[in-house]
Amino acid sequence: MDVALYFGSFNPLHIGHISICKYLLKATNIDELRLIVSPLNPLKNKSSAINSKERLQNVKEAVKKVTLGNRVVVSNIEYKMTPPLYTINTLNKLRQEEPNNNFILIIGADNLEIIEKWHKWEEILKEFPVWVYPRSGFNAEKLCKKYRCKLLTAPLIEISSTQIREAEKAGVDMSNLKA
Repeated sequence: MDVALYFGSFNPLHIGHISICKYLLKATNIDELRLIVSPLNPLKNKSSAINSKERLQNVKEAVKKVTLGNRVVVSNIEYKMTPPLYTINTLNKLRQEEPNNNFILIIGADNLEIIEKWHKWEEILKEFPVWVYPRSGFNAEKLCKKYRCKLLTAPLIEISSTQIREAEKAGVDMSNLKA
């Protein structure tokens, strides 16, 4: 079974994330899409993440609300792992637990640009297919060529969780952008 793994803090899950999910379900031949909610990304500011259990619950509720179908699963695998929560460790754990599945890592061009900061990044690129969705301000085509990744022709969505959180802090209603 081909399983696409879309890692994220999803703080909050928003229409950009949902757009990528819908694209993956329609435009690829994956059997399942798993949203891997990360309780604590080792490369992100710890103070910006809301309570990780609350965030996991918010993602589960949002996925039900937008009805992505039964091929989308919200995973809490990293909640059962010991930090630091490196992507390679999660990928290897999944491969060990589900040896008959083919796992595909889904990341944005912004993450591919900093892939060399990731723990054992070379192993990730060697051992797993990496599919990359475009992000504004990043040359996804050039990055994919450099790292031998597959570039997705997913729609470019000009929103981020950080922008939503900052606007809400300033008192702006961003509920229309949340999933």
